[in-house]
This record gives sequence, C-alpha cells and structure tokens, in this order.
Amino acid sequence: MHLSKESQKQRQSMIEYASPNIKQMKKGGSKKDACYHKVKRRYRVFPSAYASGAIAKCRKVGAANWGKGGKKK
Repeated sequence: MHLSKESQKQRQSMIEYASPNIKQMKKGGSKKDACYHKVKRRYRVFPSAYASGAIAKCRKVGAANWGKGGKKK
C-alpha cells in the first residue's frame, strides 16, 4: 500500500507530535523523585492503591515533611 506525499507528511507530523512521550518511555520512564523512594521503602507491596495514595500525599507536603508523624505534646 502506497501513501500519497500528503498522507506521508501528515503521518510524519503525527509521529513527530507524539515522539517526545515515546522517547521518554523508551529511556526508562520518568525520573524517580524522593517521594517515590520513601514510599517504596515503606510499603511491602509497592504497586498498590495504598502506595499510590502515599506518593500523592508525600508530593503534596514534600518529601522532607512526609512520614514524620504528628506533633507530640
């Protein structure tokens, strides 16, 4: 099946548009931040809903402040 020149250009532009995400995935995904590593150490079954929620909470308060517990009187 041969594509016309215009179809080839459209296809090439669509590939170039999507290529940054594909290139990032091929390189191993995104960089792992401090919250990812802290949560991974804490949870035994890592790819879980609990771990995902913990990563979200950690990123919300910051890795330096996450997991210290509440204030003690």
